[in-house]
Amino acid sequence: MEHVFFFTLLIVTTLAFLGLLNAFIVPVFWAIALAVVFEPLNDRVAELLGGRGGVASIMTILLVLVAIVLPLTLIGVVVSGEVTRLITAVEDGSIDLGRGIRWARDQAPLLFEYAERIGLEPDGLRERLSNMAIVTGQWIAGNAVTVGQSTVRLFVSVMLMIYILFFLLKDGHEIVRRLVQILPLGDEREHQLFGRFSEVVRATIRGTFVISAIQGFIGGVAFALLGIDGAILWGVVMAILSLLPVVGAVLVWGPAAGILIANGDLIKGIGMIVIGIGVIGLVDNLLRPLLVGRDTRMPDYLILLATLGGLAMFGATGLVIGPLIAALFITLWEMFEQSYGDREYQRYGAAATAAEAATAQPAATDDASTLADPGSPSTDGTADTRD
Repeated sequence: MEHVFFFTLLIVTTLAFLGLLNAFIVPVFWAIALAVVFEPLNDRVAELLGGRGGVASIMTILLVLVAIVLPLTLIGVVVSGEVTRLITAVEDGSIDLGRGIRWARDQAPLLFEYAERIGLEPDGLRERLSNMAIVTGQWIAGNAVTVGQSTVRLFVSVMLMIYILFFLLKDGHEIVRRLVQILPLGDEREHQLFGRFSEVVRATIRGTFVISAIQGFIGGVAFALLGIDGAILWGVVMAILSLLPVVGAVLVWGPAAGILIANGDLIKGIGMIVIGIGVIGLVDNLLRPLLVGRDTRMPDYLILLATLGGLAMFGATGLVIGPLIAALFITLWEMFEQSYGDREYQRYGAAATAAEAATAQPAATDDASTLADPGSPSTDGTADTRD
């Protein structure tokens, strides 16, 4: 009764504590992820400072703020301004969404006639796009308070993440040591799981996010050089879409190239295609297998499925959680195979081998006896009397 009550109380209080953290699970997770990524840097800084872990943690956090949080904040402000400007341009007619549709109608009238017969009206599509932009602008204006509240919540989450990150950087090694001591999986398995966790988190953040930032930057510069409005906005969109393996930035630069060609800018359209395939696509094809697939030790199709599943379940945080769950799933089954698969094979495999040998022995004896000389002596010393 004492043991049952204790473990019941332990499980109930643990679930209650996790329920308390449910509203803050995203900043807690990102604090853990950033602590894993910046742990080597923090250890190096602490070594240079003579083991002063608190000061080293503060310096590492300042580096995170300067290198990650500040640029993302500035990009967010610029993108918000560009979205507002583009919506205003659509409303006052400065940007004509129907120009490309009219060019395509002139180039392929039969295709458009077929589209109209099956119920697809290009003119209606142009009107819907314009109305969508206007409605979006009206929604942003009418929900300014809601947007402001979301910004405040985001700021609070970032501050909470930084606060937790400080203690994780400062006491991370001790926390891992205590977890290894407490968890009932065996020290070797626990070290393997924690190591796998660190590998996948570092590979996903370092690889996926770095690659998406490079592709978004290249795409934004290309849009700016080609004179496309909203280059920073489309660069950010390409960076976000590049987080998905296989598909990604092509969903932006591909239609952009088609619109340029449709508007009569053939050279710019071809240039966009060359940059998209030869530069943006090359970055993904070369760096992603090196930075993501190699360290996670997972095939590309599994990374894609895990990423899409993570996005569906956890939102943006699923970009890291999805591959992490897949990697831990594979690791745990590998542990199962090592611990139980070989044991079961040795137990039943040895028995099966012995049974096969016992079954095959009489047959071999019979075969040998039929091949023997009929007149030869038998094993008991008597002559063989068979015909």
